Amino acid sequence: MTSKTRCPWLKISNYEYVKYHDQEWGVAVHDDIKHFEMLILEGAQAGLSWETILKKRDTYREVFHGFDPVKVANMSDDDLESLLLNPGIIRNRLKIFSSRRNAHVFLAIIEEFGSFDQYVWNFVDNNTIINKPKTMKDIPTSSKESDALAKDLKKRGMNFVGSTIIYAYMQAIGMVDDHIEGCFKSYDK
Repeated sequence: MTSKTRCPWLKISNYEYVKYHDQEWGVAVHDDIKHFEMLILEGAQAGLSWETILKKRDTYREVFHGFDPVKVANMSDDDLESLLLNPGIIRNRLKIFSSRRNAHVFLAIIEEFGSFDQYVWNFVDNNTIINKPKTMKDIPTSSKESDALAKDLKKRGMNFVGSTIIYAYMQAIGMVDDHIEGCFKSYDK
């Protein structure tokens, strides 16, 4: 896997990280379960490395019922409290409890728009923003679109959805493509 030129932020020694870069990061997502997964994981990542979250993703999938927002919305306080003892996830009370709150908001958005996908892609006019960064310094941490989406999600009641977290989410689900020029995944191949 190391023969391809990849974005310089990637740690080639971590197979899961390489696989994530090559197969997921920047690829357009149109599945509501995947949207919910990435919102939860990006919120959990706040203040930590994405590599840390990738190592814990399988446990997150297990304890949050495959990221089914209906099941997460129905988790009890006791269910969430028990997760504070699970070393397979980030044991931050606010992040864990926000998953249930965010599930409720996520479901309300689906009710209003027909799907979360329909709602979220409207913030980029249903087209991936291709930035074509030349260096790591050229990759922004937020944008007017992430500002607008974060503001709207917060207004609706979501937590851990600041503009920087939402920009990372937008990168993860392909609303933004920030593969570095020269990376085999970039649009400037």
